[in-house]
Amino acid sequence: MKNNQEKYLPKKRPSAPVGHLAIAAHPDDAEILAFSGISACYDNPKEAFAAVITADGAGGAISGEYGGFTAEQMTKIRANEQKQAADIGRYQELYLLNYPSSQIQDPLDTEIIKDYLKILNSTKPHIVYTHNPADKHPTHLGVAVKTIKAIRTMDKPTRPQKLLGVEVWRSLDWLNDERKVLLDCSAHPDLERELLGAFDSQIAGGKRYDLAVPSRRLANATFFESHTPDRFQKLNFAMDLTPLILDDNLDIVDYILTFIDDFKKSVQDSLKKILE
Repeated sequence: MKNNQEKYLPKKRPSAPVGHLAIAAHPDDAEILAFSGISACYDNPKEAFAAVITADGAGGAISGEYGGFTAEQMTKIRANEQKQAADIGRYQELYLLNYPSSQIQDPLDTEIIKDYLKILNSTKPHIVYTHNPADKHPTHLGVAVKTIKAIRTMDKPTRPQKLLGVEVWRSLDWLNDERKVLLDCSAHPDLERELLGAFDSQIAGGKRYDLAVPSRRLANATFFESHTPDRFQKLNFAMDLTPLILDDNLDIVDYILTFIDDFKKSVQDSLKKILE
C-alpha cells in the first residue's frame, strides 16, 4: 500500500472469510450504505464484513466544535472515527486509501482502480456494496464507476456474485418496486445507533446522519407497500448493478438510464389510466 494508505485490523476481528465488502467514498458511507451486510456478518461465524474508504475525509460541512479544525486534522479525526466504527461492527478489515476527491472524480485516474482490484482479489467477497450511479454526489459517482471498472478487470470466475448500488446522497424510493433490491436493516438497532454515533465530527459538526439514516430506513419500510402491514422494520433500497459485471460491454450510462426510463413509463401509464 502507498505511504498515506492504511490497512486497519479491527479489535476482535472475526476469523471467517470476507463475504460482504463495502467500497465507499467517505468515512461513515459504508455504515450508511452497507448496514445490512454489517448486520448479516455481525454474529455470523461463517462470513465477515470488510470496508474500503476511498477519500481522505478532508472536506464536508463542518461547524460547531470542529469548525476551526484544519483539513489535515479532520482527516485524522475522521479516520479514527472510521476505525472505531470498524471495531464496533466487528469488521475483519478496513482499508483507508486517503485519496483526494479530485482524483476520485478524475475519469483518467487508474490508481484507485488498481487499489480496488488488489483488495477485491485479496478479500474475495461474494457481495459488494457501493454507491449507486444515480447518486448526486460526484465523489460517490467516481467510486461507483471505478468499482465497476475494477471488477471488470478481474477474471470472471473470481468476480463477486452481486454488485449493489445503494442510496446515500439521493434516495432510491423512486425506483419501480420490481427493480428495487431490498436490504433488510431491521436487525441490531443498537448496533445501527452505535455505528452512526461513532462519527461525532459529522454529528456535532452539523450533519445529523445519526437521525436521518435510521429515519430513511424506517420510511422506506413503511411506504414500500400501501395495502399490507410492514414486512420490514427498516430498509435500504439498492440498484442491482450485477449485469454490469457480468457483461463488460454493457454501457454503464445506458444501463442506469433503464431504471429512469422504467420509472418515467410507470408514471406516464398511471396518469393516463386516471385521465382517460
